[in-house]
Amino acid sequence: MSTAEDALANSTSDASLARSKARSAQIDLAIDEDPSKFRILTGDRPTGHLHLGHYFGTLRNRVLLQDRGVETWVLVADYQVITDRDGVGPIRERVLGLVADYLAAGIDPERSTIFNHSAIPALNQLMLPFLSLVTESELHRNPTVKSELEATNGRAMTGLMLTYPVHQAADILFCKANLVPVGQDQLPHLEQARVIAQRFDKRYGRADADRPVFPRPEALLSETPLLLGTDGQKMSKSRGNTIELGMSADETARILKKAKTDAERVITYDPQGRPEVANLLMLASLASGRSPEEIAEGIGDRGAGALKALVTEALNEMLAPMRARRGELMADEAHLLDVLRAGNARAAEQAEATLDEVRRAMRMDY
Repeated sequence: MSTAEDALANSTSDASLARSKARSAQIDLAIDEDPSKFRILTGDRPTGHLHLGHYFGTLRNRVLLQDRGVETWVLVADYQVITDRDGVGPIRERVLGLVADYLAAGIDPERSTIFNHSAIPALNQLMLPFLSLVTESELHRNPTVKSELEATNGRAMTGLMLTYPVHQAADILFCKANLVPVGQDQLPHLEQARVIAQRFDKRYGRADADRPVFPRPEALLSETPLLLGTDGQKMSKSRGNTIELGMSADETARILKKAKTDAERVITYDPQGRPEVANLLMLASLASGRSPEEIAEGIGDRGAGALKALVTEALNEMLAPMRARRGELMADEAHLLDVLRAGNARAAEQAEATLDEVRRAMRMDY
């Protein structure tokens, strides 16, 4: 097995994860020293509305990184909607809703580039040379691809689903991103991008003598704990167990009133023994800035009703200005389209420049 294949196969090992965490901490310190050294690629599939898991897991951190001075590229991954679906659904509404969520949360289109897959042909063209750099067995070993195959119940996997990790590599590498905020479960995707960058330079050399065509992107691991849905299961748009960012305060209250807890009246923070209660405490903590232990102690023996009321108040207070801004943005479709088109123009220019470099390196610049 080659060095690149070893890296890909071991990207989720305990030792590799420890190294990733240590390196992520170093990168975080380096951002404070000189944010101009970094360019971030991040994004979402427009398969539904963003919810609290998205906000606390990624969106809030994107805004913080932008405000720290890191150049940020935010992808609306519309082509990836069809990797595992028969149709695109209400794609226009969902794409514009994503843009509104980004802006309402604090993404500044003057400092960050918001763009979508289907508007950037040169990005997608990178898939062709990239596919020649990976093997079928490597793609089948990718955890996301494996889990999708296991969940198909005999239905054939699409070619786009199988090559999903390569498409993500194109997303990262087209804009020369050298930093990708990810959770631990996404490390194999990032490692695939690193492998592709390495193999491209090994096979084709460099477009310019003094630097490789592609940087080796690194992970900035999220420190936000995994949040559960209101039913105690994994938070998921398809499960209907989420609180969407665009919901009203009343809708939030109704959903949280039905949230799963347990029979114990005294509220304690015990993620292992009382995961549903701990999850609600963590939501309140993330919304208020207080520790979950402190919140639990304040509630004491007043039970789950008091806990749910406190969580509802904390979340609605935190989300109120974002929701008000989102409402204004959704009423101004022309502005949302202008933001997306401006971002698409910047992304297309970058993608064409990268594709030109790739052609030169491959001796296809004729």
